[in-house]
Order: sequence, then structure tokens, then C-alpha cells
Amino acid sequence: MSSAPRAKAALPYAALPYYEQTAPGTGCLPPRTGYARTDAARLPLSGGWRFRLAPRADAHDDSFADPAYDSGDWDRIEVPGHWVLQRHGAPAYTNTPYPFPLDPPRVPDENPTGDHLRVFTLPADWPAGGESVLRFEGVDSCARVWLNGVELGEFKGSRLPHEFAVGGLLRTGRNVLAVRVHQWSAGSYLEDQDQWWLPGIFREVNLWHRPDGTAADHFVHASWDHERGEGTLRVESTVPGRVRVPELGLDLATGESATLPVEPWSAESPRLYAGELATGGERVGLRVGFRTVAVEGGLLKANGRRVLFRGVNRHEFHPETGRALDHETMRADLLLMKRHNINAVRTSHYPPHPAFLDLCDELGLWVIDECDLETHGFHAVGWRGNPVTEERWTPALLDRIARTVERDKNHPSVIVWSLGNECGTGAGLSAMADWARRRDPGRPLHYEGDRSCADTDLYSRMYADHEEVGRIGRGEDRDGPPARAELPFLLCEYGHAMGNGPGGLAEYQRLFETYPRCQGGFVWEWIDHGLADPRFGFAYGGDFGEVLHDGNFVCDGLVLPDRTPSPGLDDYKRVIAPVRIEAGESAGTVRIRNLHDVLDLGHLTFSWAYEAEGEELSGGRLEVPPLEPGEQAEVKLPPAPGTPRPGGESYWTVRAVLSEAADWAPRGHEIAWGQVQDTARRSPAPATGTAPRAADVGLLLGPGVLDARTGELVSVGGVPVRGPRVEVWRAPTDNDNGAPWLPETELARRWRALGLDRMRHRVDAVESADGAVVVRGRLAPDASDLALATELRWTSDGERLTVAVRVTPEGEWQLPLPRLGLGLALPRTMGGVRWFGAGPGESYPDTGGGARLGRWQQEVDALQTRYVRPQENGARAGVRWAELTDGDRALRITGDPEFWFTARRWSTAELDAARHLTDLVPGDSVWVNLDHGQHGIGSASCGPGVLPAHRLRVARARFAFTFEVLRG
Repeated sequence: MSSAPRAKAALPYAALPYYEQTAPGTGCLPPRTGYARTDAARLPLSGGWRFRLAPRADAHDDSFADPAYDSGDWDRIEVPGHWVLQRHGAPAYTNTPYPFPLDPPRVPDENPTGDHLRVFTLPADWPAGGESVLRFEGVDSCARVWLNGVELGEFKGSRLPHEFAVGGLLRTGRNVLAVRVHQWSAGSYLEDQDQWWLPGIFREVNLWHRPDGTAADHFVHASWDHERGEGTLRVESTVPGRVRVPELGLDLATGESATLPVEPWSAESPRLYAGELATGGERVGLRVGFRTVAVEGGLLKANGRRVLFRGVNRHEFHPETGRALDHETMRADLLLMKRHNINAVRTSHYPPHPAFLDLCDELGLWVIDECDLETHGFHAVGWRGNPVTEERWTPALLDRIARTVERDKNHPSVIVWSLGNECGTGAGLSAMADWARRRDPGRPLHYEGDRSCADTDLYSRMYADHEEVGRIGRGEDRDGPPARAELPFLLCEYGHAMGNGPGGLAEYQRLFETYPRCQGGFVWEWIDHGLADPRFGFAYGGDFGEVLHDGNFVCDGLVLPDRTPSPGLDDYKRVIAPVRIEAGESAGTVRIRNLHDVLDLGHLTFSWAYEAEGEELSGGRLEVPPLEPGEQAEVKLPPAPGTPRPGGESYWTVRAVLSEAADWAPRGHEIAWGQVQDTARRSPAPATGTAPRAADVGLLLGPGVLDARTGELVSVGGVPVRGPRVEVWRAPTDNDNGAPWLPETELARRWRALGLDRMRHRVDAVESADGAVVVRGRLAPDASDLALATELRWTSDGERLTVAVRVTPEGEWQLPLPRLGLGLALPRTMGGVRWFGAGPGESYPDTGGGARLGRWQQEVDALQTRYVRPQENGARAGVRWAELTDGDRALRITGDPEFWFTARRWSTAELDAARHLTDLVPGDSVWVNLDHGQHGIGSASCGPGVLPAHRLRVARARFAFTFEVLRG
């Protein structure tokens, strides 16, 4: 007989363990709003908890819940927190694949399970009477709870609050709270949200007293009539009480309405009125923001005005604590957003910590509040078994939308409910939409995954390219139902900010400003999810031994994991600035456009500075009328001071800054800037007139020494040099690599297949003639007849050395080049950099809106952008001249025309080979690239590629550089 084990028999639903049942839980109180501001007693239970981890859900019995259980040999972890970030197990990252077999609602036997114990003392003055409630703000992914040995119940819904009534179980003195948390549960099928899988009690746990006569729930309705300038306040409460708003002189019974003149709430002017709801047993603080949201005439309007979202998607993340965020970090994020002109957040893909929405109310951001729901991994099986299509899951879906809406309904910043993300379509979503509309008809509904928009009030898309957005704006999108054409359009995700990029943001913004129906979008996303790790700098998918993972796709934010703004954030700030400053139609004028939704320009101060070659010659205040939203004016600039310098380049820089301090930025904070040219740059004269001489060390040409055999520069003015040679390769960006599920976007793979990363250099001739050294050669990949014929013509006037470069393509090139220019190496001591060009940050053909023309100075190390996965970075665009110095001497390089300048302490090959920041080790050289052209960046890691105007097509090219050594 065979001894093979039998397959496990399928269990009937009733026999499944609780963590595999689709039901949302048992024993919990109905969902309702939170308790952020109340005079009721609260006992925080955060801090050190006893903890043990088992590899399976059935590895231990429930004896640990007994108050007499001895947990003295258990470890300790911090709550809120994730046990995998506290030396118990390891995190794992997938984008869409479930890291377990698709067999809903079953999960593997290998189900890490953490038992948590918290012994607490009930204060002697804990109020008697009433009820006490134990509230969990967030537990991933399924929790079973006991208090003093009595089971309270269990729940799923990781990013949602759950409460238990515990008044009858509390004891004077010692109490024991026991919580068993399973990493995997039926709920995990609803939480496939492109983030680290991080189990644990990651938000606060609190014990609240609920006095007799306390409202179980309340709902603040505060609308605003933009035609009458009046607000109407009505507060629903489950028990009678009084609503008082002293600033408005209001004292109402709950359920009553009052209409009176008020200032409305908006993201630009977040006016809040302090009030309270007083019932027989409790006083609850209210922060009332009067505003009305509606879809009218095909537009999403707030307070009667079209809204333009200048938004970001935001996951909750910290490089050390994962999704356990403290209040200071949340506030710092929002301050950074506001200071970069961001006015909206989509809470991808779950409701955030409730304190985050308090801050949005206070500081002013529009919020699309998304339900804790994504089932993206079912696309791998053709959406078979997708929970939103199966009735057995509907109670869980309804529970999730109810817990989202009830918790967050009193936040004026929340103007749209989102049903979830990438869940396919089905009756479950329709049921959620129906429930939300009945409960809160005052907010529109969003869901991107249904092109029919049957359950939504907005037409939402991800990563639609510029051409399609233009068609939608013009009403030429005819692939959907007619009713969809009457809905506002937004990009709930665009501009994939993975690594270097995203590119093409300015072109999107022009579409949003041109077509009223296109109401902006949300860049994906706010922060790189790199986990702090001394082995790598920051770790990403696969760094913890995961077999199934999605690599560094988790690092796709506008800020680096440590919250350092990336160049992409600076670019975005300029692109979405609510004031546009650009050259006017007449010489010496500047056009100012007010792009705010609500505010006039009275809160801003404008200034001008006149600069020549990056040096400010004069400046002052610029008088600009207080333009209303949508208005523009041409303003005369002050005359240029004195006579322009011969051959110099001069321009005005105009800035708009806050006249007074705001809650989110100090007085003088810059909102927008623009530059207007006065005198244009003249091309520098090449260095000529000195003939080359042969010598033992090579060919002598003015201050330069060239290798007589290869024609490469050996030194200039005594500074050793290796190169320069024509180069075309760059360490591919994440956007060059493209999206593996769309092979046509994988440009870097095609570059490598062609051999651009291993081009062969050949020298055909080194000739001295007509006072010049001419080096002719060829640059070509193996196994191909494609090539670039090169000619470098060296001349000198005795003090300076000029190389004029000609590049001529051979063959039928089908791909753009990564870059085209010269590469050279200098001694490591040449680590100081000065330049006149765009700065201070990096920029590429379709990025760098935040870089302005000026004179800048940095160290080579500071020129690098430390993307989590190393890649091409650090180029400064529009450079007229650059100097590298060791303190005693400086090598100045002047370009004709302007060029991209890059300097780093590792070669392009070393940068290309690196997979983590710790792989980059400074060597003995400073590697410099002087690029005539750079291929754009685009957003192809999960979106459109580089627009045609920014592609570096192979074509004939001519450019020149002049080298000069300066002393002192």
C-alpha cells in the first residue's frame, strides 16, 4: 500500500478557523467616529508588551490569555510596532502577487502568529459607572482578544479601528490584556496593497471610559452656500445634547440647524471653528469646517469652485518603524507637502492614522479617503475568485467601508470617499457604493478600476499618457458609456516617482490647466519604502530572503526613505506652483498668473533681482496687483542697471513669497519663481593660435599634453586627466528599465542587447595639422554594424585648450542614446565644484523644473542623489561653465553650447553595477561627464515613457569644450 499522505479535505465554512472566515469579526462594537478630543478618561496601552512568535497559527493553545500565565521568559516589543522590524521574522515585499497560494479564504499552515501580553493597572480614580471601551486603531492582519482571561472576540481589517465593550471585565489594580495576531487571514486577500507585508499591532491601543449619557456617535454636517456666503451647521448625535460654537455665538440642540455668515474651509484657507458637543456625561471637542462638495456641470467643485488636485498618493511609512508613525513624523510630512505646493492627498490604499486627517483639517489639504481594500493579485488568475464578485465576502466589504466612513466623516478635509484600489469589478463594490451614498450623500465616490464608472461620481484613471489625457479633456474619449463623458476626470496615479524622475510632469500640468474637465492628479507616490539596514543603506524587496518579491518597486517616492526631498519633489513644486511667473510678451515685462483655486495674490510679496553671469547686481520689491484666481497681468520690470558686460548673460529672477507666516511655513517662504532673459549668452570663442609640438611626454598644445598614440588628454595646466572620450552609456534609471509586464517599455534592456553598455572605442588617426591635433575614431557595439564616427579637434591659444567634437552616425539606428558627450577622470582631490547653469539640484530634459539659472557651489559628494537603487543621477543642466577645484587650482570647463555636467567618485560602470548604496565606494578619481545630450527620464517604470521632444535621437552632432586652469 502507498504511504503517501492524503490531501487535506476541504473544510466546510463553519469549520474553518476564525482567521480563515470571510466574516469581518465577532464581538466588536458598531463602527463610529473616534475620540480625538473628549474630556472622557483614557488609559493609553502603548509601550512595551510581552511577545512570543510561533511559525503557525496552531502552534500554541490559548492558555497565555489566563491572567495567571507566566510570560517571564517572553521577549519584549514596542506597541505600536511590527514584530518583523523588531528582530522577529522578516518583512517581505510584493507589488501585486499574494505571497501565498490563491485559495480564498484559506491561508497557509505557515502563518506567523504573534502572542502579545500587556499587564496594566487600572487607575484608582478610573470613573465608576458607564461603560469602558477597548479600542484598537490598527492591527495587521487578524487579531483575537482576551481581557482578564475572557475572550472579547476577533477582527480583521488591518487599517481600521475596532472596539470592544469591557466595563464589566475591568478590575481594580492589575489587568491582563492578551492579543493573538496572525500575519495571514482571510482579510489578507483584501489587503494586497503594494507595500511591505508587516504584521503586528501597529497603531495605538487605548482604554476609554464612556460615561452614562455619552453619545455613541455624532455626525457634523457643516455646509457652505457660495452664493449667499452662509454656512449651515447641524450635528447629529445618538443621544441629545448641546452644540456650542462660541466664535459664532451658536448654542444649538443636537439635530437643530443654524445658518449664518461664516468663512468657508478649503485647502488654501483651512478655516476651522472650535466648538463642542456637550451631552449628559461628556464634552467632545469639535473643529467645524464649513464646505460643500458637489459634481456640477461635469466638474468637481468645492464651495462652488472647480478643484485642481496638485496631489500625491501617500502610504504610511517610516524606514525604521514601518507603518507605525508618530505624530511628529506625520506633521513633518504634511509641512513638507504644503511647502512644495501640494494641496491634496489620496490615502493609498487605506484610511490613514486618524491624526493625519486632523492635521489635514488644520493645515489644509484636500483628501480622497480610500477604503482598506485591494485584491490586485487576482488578476494573475483572470480575476477568478475575486472577493468583490462573491456574495460571501460582501459583509466584510460593507464592514470596511462603514468603518472608513464612520471614523472619518467629521473631517472637512475629506471631500471624496474611495471604495478601494485595483479590485476589479463586482456586486460587492456596488453594495459598498450604495451604503456610502445612503450614509453620506454629501461626498462624491471614487474608484478607478471600473471604466464604466457605474458606482462612482468621478472618472479616474492611472497612468494615462499625455495624448489620452488630452483626448479626454477635449471630450474625444468615446470608448465608454455616454454618462462617463459627463464626469470630472482625474489621474488618481500618475508620474511614477521611482528613482530618478518622474519626467513629463510639466506637460501633464499644462493639460490640467487647459481642459477644465481634467482636474489634476496624484503623483505615485510620497515616499520610498526603503527599510533602514546597515548592510544596504536601505533595503528593498528580496533583501530579506524572499523568494517571491518585486525588488525596489517599493521605492517610488518623491522623498527618500529618510524624508530627504528628491529632485523630483523640487520639480513637482515648480510645476504645480499656484502662481505662474514667465516672460511677458513685451521686452522687460513679466507675466504673472494666479492659479490658486480660492486665494487672490494679496498674501504674497513679489521681488525681483537682476543678475549677470549668476551675480546679483540689483533687486527690490515688485508691485503686483492682488489678482483673483484665474486672472493674469503683465508687469513692467525695473530697467537693467548700467551697461551689460561684454558677452555676458543677464536676466531677472522674480520670486513670490509668503508675506506673513502660515501654519505650515515661515514668512518669506518661496511659493513660485520665474526668470526673464535680458541679454542672451554669446558662444565663447574657441582657443586657437598655438601650434602643437612633439615631446617625450606626448603632444604639447598650449597648457595641454596629449598622448601621441591615442590622442587622449594626459594633463591640462598640470592637472592630470584621463580621457576625454566620447561616451553614450549611463547607469539605467528605474524608468529606463521600464515595467517588466510591458516589454516595450524596457528601454535599458534593449540598450544592453544592442551593446551600448560595452561600446568599443577605436582610434583611426591622430594628426597634427593647421595648428590643431585631430583625433579620428569610431565608437561601436559588438556584433553590429551600427557605429558613431568621431572627430575630436584640439586647439589652443596658449592659455586655454579647446576640443571641438563631431559625431556622425553610421547605420540605421532604431533606439535613442542614453547620453552623448565626453567622459574624463580627474584626481580625487578635485572635489570642489562651482558652476554657472541650472541648480542647485539635478535636472534632465524632462525634469528639473525646480532648478534655476545661477552660480552654484557644492562638493562632488553633495552632487549625488542617493536613490535607494543606484542609477544615473546628479546631472546639472544648462551649464555654461563648471570648475573643479582642489582648493589651490581649478579646472574650468566652458561649453559651446550649454551642456549637462555630472561629477562623481565612481565610474559609470561602477554605478551601473551597484545594487545598493553601500556598493558605491569612492575611488581615486573624480569621474566627470560633459554631455551634449541626455535622453529624458519619463515615467515608464509604471507609466508613459519619454515624450518625443525629450528623446535623444541618434543624429549628427557638433559641440565643443574649452579647458583652462585657474590658480588660487
